[in-house]
Amino acid sequence: MSAERSIAIFSPGLLGGSLAKTVQQRMPGVEIRVWARRGEAVEEVKQVLPGIVAGTDLAEIIRGASLAVLCMPIQHMPGIARQLAACDLADDLIVTDVGSVKGGVVGELEAIFAPSKAAFLGSHPMAGSQRTGLAHARGDLFHQAACILTPTAATQPEHVARLRTFWLKLGCRIQEMTPEAHDRCVARISHLPHSMAVLTTLAALGKDASVLDSSAGGFRDTTRVASGDPDMWAGILMQNRTEVMAALQDASSVMRELLEMLQSMDEEALRRFLVQAKTLRDLLPAV
Repeated sequence: MSAERSIAIFSPGLLGGSLAKTVQQRMPGVEIRVWARRGEAVEEVKQVLPGIVAGTDLAEIIRGASLAVLCMPIQHMPGIARQLAACDLADDLIVTDVGSVKGGVVGELEAIFAPSKAAFLGSHPMAGSQRTGLAHARGDLFHQAACILTPTAATQPEHVARLRTFWLKLGCRIQEMTPEAHDRCVARISHLPHSMAVLTTLAALGKDASVLDSSAGGFRDTTRVASGDPDMWAGILMQNRTEVMAALQDASSVMRELLEMLQSMDEEALRRFLVQAKTLRDLLPAV
């Protein structure tokens, strides 16, 4: 049996839609409610996810829910959180999110919900795609994905336990760290790679996009995430700009090393450079 009787999902995009599908599959008997800003999106939810309650009324969707998950871009979360905090909430409500930045988000949302009955605890399932929207939602998106929980000094241990159980039921591997440690970590393994994919795309194609006619798998794999939603990624990079800038400074230093090796025609140093990169990359577990 699940500790959650009713789960409210706010914003049915790729992550929100995949969350609803996965809960349907893995947590039978749990009521699922989905909030969307527009009536057209509500109708799409009803078509794609039959049996799920969907609507545009925040107060109606959150009423009685034991768990609420914010799945909109992080820059929109505080506004929605303020509206939710003013609603009639269940005594045992936990609010979490799927955002890619935690420092500022957790501090602001904890403060918003502190006067209410609800408790906020940040989550970040490391799952996604360059594709967006409910049409691309998948019931296996969270399978074996790392999910980082970011408790603070204000977090109750029982809330951490409940949220761990929830994400485990969806197939995730759980990690815990502070919001600050989370932002340092994801700057390196998510935000920097996205930035480098954007830089590679612009450097390769900015002057002559016709070279794409000769491209192969390497270019496609290296730049895939550059097709992500620009508005969402602008919010992520700005919210985590301090850690992203630090990571980009390191990338700039490494790039200067490579340029110097090529300029000096130091083939032995270049080989050591490439071996080091391969050795580190090979530490990544096979999928």
